[in-house]
Amino acid sequence: MRDEYDFSQGKRGAVLPSPGKTRITIMLDDDVIEYFRTIAEAQGTGYQTMINRALRATVNQAKNTGKDEEPLTVAKLREVLREELIQAS
Repeated sequence: MRDEYDFSQGKRGAVLPSPGKTRITIMLDDDVIEYFRTIAEAQGTGYQTMINRALRATVNQAKNTGKDEEPLTVAKLREVLREELIQAS
């Protein structure tokens, strides 16, 4: 080993870039992280990889339906029921 190293041209960050991936910081609930860690450990894979797969499946599902699904609310349910009752009469 050298007695002295020159880091003046050094750069921070990953040594090898990951094309198509972006490093972010995200806050997730503890129970969600624990779930993915437990499953990932049993399968021998990384929990971050599993979270990415779950997010990708959600994105693909939204793309396949052609639109993002709206959550069913009481107001929307009432609207649909009124339309159905009008058509039935």
